[in-house]
Amino acid sequence: MNSVQAWFAQQGWVRARRGRLILGVCAGIAQRYALPVWFVRVVFIASCVLPGPQVLIYIALAILMPRESDEFTS
Repeated sequence: MNSVQAWFAQQGWVRARRGRLILGVCAGIAQRYALPVWFVRVVFIASCVLPGPQVLIYIALAILMPRESDEFTS
């Protein structure tokens, strides 16, 4: 599991410490792609209206994405 989290960290996919509401997944994705955090959150909430595994994907990302540490902050 540690190697998976290391891969996510190398790709810049880390759960953000700043701007997070629940687990920092949306804030981390927004930070990685230089998008506004509110935009990623709105897209996620809007996608929950559609059938699919959005909540399961969020939980999986929360487990797989490492927490942002001092070495990842800019």
